[in-house]
Amino acid sequence: MNNKICIVGLGYIGLPTAVMFANSGVKVHGVDINEKAVNMIANKQLHIEETGLQERLDQAIDSGNFTVSTTPVEADVYIVAVPSPINPDNTANLEYIRRATASIVPYVKPGALVILESTVPPKTVENVMLPELRKTDLTIGENLFVSHSPERVIPGKIFEELVNNDRIVGGVTPECAEKTKALYKTFVQGEIHLTDATTAELVKVMENTYRDVNIAFANELAKIAETIGVDIWEAIRFANFHPRVNIHMPGPGVGGHCIAVDPWFLVELNPENAEIIHKARLTNDGMPKFVAQKAQSMLDMKGITDGKVAILGLAFKGDVDDLRESPSITVIEALQELGIEVKSFDPHIKTVQHTTQQLTLEDATRDADLIILTTDHTDFKQLSPNTLTTKEPKPFVLDTKNSLDRNKWEQAGFHYFKLGDGSPVGVMN
Repeated sequence: MNNKICIVGLGYIGLPTAVMFANSGVKVHGVDINEKAVNMIANKQLHIEETGLQERLDQAIDSGNFTVSTTPVEADVYIVAVPSPINPDNTANLEYIRRATASIVPYVKPGALVILESTVPPKTVENVMLPELRKTDLTIGENLFVSHSPERVIPGKIFEELVNNDRIVGGVTPECAEKTKALYKTFVQGEIHLTDATTAELVKVMENTYRDVNIAFANELAKIAETIGVDIWEAIRFANFHPRVNIHMPGPGVGGHCIAVDPWFLVELNPENAEIIHKARLTNDGMPKFVAQKAQSMLDMKGITDGKVAILGLAFKGDVDDLRESPSITVIEALQELGIEVKSFDPHIKTVQHTTQQLTLEDATRDADLIILTTDHTDFKQLSPNTLTTKEPKPFVLDTKNSLDRNKWEQAGFHYFKLGDGSPVGVMN
């Protein structure tokens, strides 16, 4: 076992990974350029929300195995887990990767292992990391070992999946991969598959692109279903009984740090051969506007010219506080472009993160003509519509996640609509 790990990046992946290693008996030093986040972690306070993280952080710090600062330290292993976002033109922004790699160069000693966990375009290790690491004057594959092992976890279930999911390890050389496998065996119970770094980079991007294309297919089906009198959610449920069919679900768009971003890496890499991938991205990126236009038509149906809309959910997925690439934000922007007043509420986001955000559900819904559910939080699924503070007559409800009980909402006096549902109201629901 290596003696000490330095993890650069203490966000949604880096911090859980750090406490997993620390609680497995490894000395870990966490690094982040966000001084506020570092100070919070040092005081056992969370700057992100994740099930089970608080108790694991407490344990890691109390054991003395986990320390944090804003600068790297000398270590046996370095894990880079910083963001790899896209620029406004949808090209990859790899500056965080480059800077994080450059930051550890003064501390790297012979025999060190450097692992990139961030999801990146293929060839990032080769073209971005290795040029920086060569400044150590060490020889890659001989006395400096480099690998890519992309995270494969989902917010809300990170610790469960860190342990149980299979892991891909791509080494710059076979020895690099073997050393990385030995490290992750500290806590990984799933199988660890070895390959080269570029293949590992492509595999992770492929996995998220597959899901993006599948969701785009579902979103196209949802639009079609609305025109032919079919509930697409019911149709997809039936189709998925086929043993070789697994159609994903439609929604107001695609968010998060992976699915909404990673396909663009392939489009940028090889645009002439990424036609389906590109079309899927455009389809999913167009869903917030589709939802906004649907909302406008519903307000028009009621003869409302100065409509007010309440958005339920700001996070990109249910039961997390993660706003990255959230389609809810884009839905709000599309509504505002149509001149519609918007208020929003998210039970998982405790401080104001958006200009439309209200800190109580009542403040968001009180004057609404239309309520749109964009995030399938459990709080919303369990919400009793009879207790909701709204104007009279009750506003319309647009459920973009098929998360609300139609009968309950209609019995409470709301007029319920669902994305992708063209079936006659009340039939087969």
